[in-house]
Parts: sequence; structure tokens; C-alpha cells
Amino acid sequence: MRRHTRRWPAAIHHDGREYLTTAQAARVLGVRPATLYAYVSRGQLTSVRIDGLRGSLFAVAEIEAFARRTERRPPAGVVERIRTELTLLERDELYYRGRRAVDLAWQMDVTEVAGLLWDSPWPETRWGAPEVTAAPRGVDTIRAVVDALGANDALRHDTARAVVSAAAAGIIDTVVEVLPLRGPAPPDDGTLARRLWPRLSPMAGTPTRVAMLNAALILLADHDLSSGAVAARVAASARGSIYAVVSAGLGAFDGPLHGGAAQAAQDFLRELHRSTDDPATAVSSSSQLPGCGHVVYRDHDPRAEALFSALEEEGMPAGLRAVLDAVHAEATRRSLPVTSDLALAALAVRYRMGDDAAMTMFALARIVGWVAHALEEYAETPLRFRPEGVYVGVRPS
Repeated sequence: MRRHTRRWPAAIHHDGREYLTTAQAARVLGVRPATLYAYVSRGQLTSVRIDGLRGSLFAVAEIEAFARRTERRPPAGVVERIRTELTLLERDELYYRGRRAVDLAWQMDVTEVAGLLWDSPWPETRWGAPEVTAAPRGVDTIRAVVDALGANDALRHDTARAVVSAAAAGIIDTVVEVLPLRGPAPPDDGTLARRLWPRLSPMAGTPTRVAMLNAALILLADHDLSSGAVAARVAASARGSIYAVVSAGLGAFDGPLHGGAAQAAQDFLRELHRSTDDPATAVSSSSQLPGCGHVVYRDHDPRAEALFSALEEEGMPAGLRAVLDAVHAEATRRSLPVTSDLALAALAVRYRMGDDAAMTMFALARIVGWVAHALEEYAETPLRFRPEGVYVGVRPS
């Protein structure tokens, strides 16, 4: 019986291009070496041999181009192998621990959903606000509260579930107390959303409006392994305190591609609402549509649909409706789903909220998810996020 031998490409002299080893190329693509060789046999990739170096090599440029052609979502390396029981994204639907988030949004209080995700009930204890001055942006106020509370918590490095949950509830509760009032002071015994409403809007916090805010906080609480959740898990893996975890999440969140997307949508919507009598023309001529298009959702964002439906039931001023209709029509023409960023922006503009309200709501909601991810990560082997870099620089002589 004839023994099978692998046919290697002929060795070449180094041509000055950057190359990856088989192991490195497989790691970049997130596949096994055997799968990599299958790509070669099908003519999808090219391997070479270079004089003086062992094994097959792959051009960096070719591997990167192949990755761009084949990926549906940005490659995440080790992140794709994180096991989680928290959030499922499937068929343009969002689930928390197997329960549909859109249903929970109208059935539960956000503190109950926090308890569901944390697997620990929301503590009954209330916290007084520390000596923190509200910053111009809500996100910066949150960061200041996290720093102040963390610096004075003797149990900050205790990772017991009950201790972490209590500290997390303290962060969220205190942020609500520190944010400046824009409307009449709420009752001290109100729900989280009821106490938050006048910190965002000068308009009356009716039961319908508070329920809508509560729903928004639930729908934005978590979204699987977003960049903020990954940053939070890395901090938790290094056994950073829950305050460090939230700070890490905020670091990834506070940029134009994450939390800043909600800010861009609010700025875009507010400007259209204020300055144009022909929103359809203004929107169609815009090169960008903030709040439209998503890396996960291909057809529709269930969070956006739920919030827009609630806004319609409450009633929409004619001018804002015309703007939103124009954005929806243009998004459809460009085959882009409208997202929760646009829904938060619509909520902010509809109720005359502060200039950064959409991003503030988003950040406050997402703390719930970051804490849930941290609690999962505290149960894992520490320091597991140590991927090997794929070196493409100058080789030592």
C-alpha cells in the first residue's frame, strides 16, 4: 500500500514580505491547522517554504484579506470561546438566561432583571450619595461615583456574589442620586426608573413614561460579548474589584463605536428636528445614518422595535415623527436596520432630555451586564486572557 506523503511547495528565498507560521495563521483565522491546509488544498490560500525556515508560511496580507472575506463578525480570538449563561443572540432576538428580553422589558423592574442576570437579588439597602460633583457628561459622573465608592469600600476585593451584587447596586443607586435634577424631585421610595426620570427629563414622569425608561434599561442591560463586556471580563479575570470592572467597561464603552454611537444618534436626530423643514432630503443626502446598521442584527433590532412601538403608543409630535419616518425610510433603502441607539435618541429628543441622555441611559443600563459578566468570570481560572501576539515585525538576526 502506497504511503501518503504531504506535497510541500518548493522553498523560495525570502522576498521581504511578512509571513506567519501555520500556528499563527490558524490563530488569526480562529481555525485548526488542518482547516488551514484544507483552504490551501482548495486554492483559497497559498502556503510557501522559505530557505532556512521550517514549515509552511503564509503571507500576512493574504491571511488578513481572507479573514475580511470570510468573517461575518469581527474576529475575537479567545473571546469566541468564553462560555456564558447570560445572554443569547439568535435569529435577531435577544434572551437573558433563556428568557426573551423584550418580554422582560414590560413584565419586570430593571432591578429584578439585574437580580436575574446576577443570580442574586437586588439588595434592600439604600446608599447615600458620596461627595461627588456631577460632571458635564453623565458617563463622567458615573465614572466619578465608581471611583469614590471604590476608594472607600473596605470589601472591594471580596468577590463573593452577595458582596459584589451589593456593591454594584450601590453604584447604580448612587449614580441616580448624584445626577442633577431636571424636573420635580421624585419620591425616595420610587423605583429606579421613577427616581432616574427627573434626572433626565424636565417633563412629567407619568407611569407610561417611567415604564418606557424601565424597559429601555432592561433592553440595554447586556448584549453578549460586546467590547465593554470583554473589557469587564478581562478586569475580572485579573481579579480586579467590581469597581475596576465597571471602570474597565466604561473605558471600552466611552468611544464612538460603542456608547458614543447612541450619542451620535441623539446629536443627529436633535439637529434634524431643530433645523430642517425637509427631513427626507436632509437624511437622504447624509453620508452617514447614525443609529442605523448593526454588526449583529441583519434584519431588525428587537430592542429598537420594542421602544419605537412604545413611543408610538405614547404619541409622537408631528415634527419628530416626520424626522423618524425619513430616517426609517432611508435606512430601509440602504438595507440597514434601525438600532437601539436611534430608539434611545428618539426617547431623549421626544422628552426633551439632556444633550447626553441617550448615552447616559445606555451606560447606566450596561453596568448591570458588566457586573453579571464579572460574576461569571470570578468563578473561572484567573488570568486566562493571555493570548499570544502574532509577531510581524523585524526578525532577529
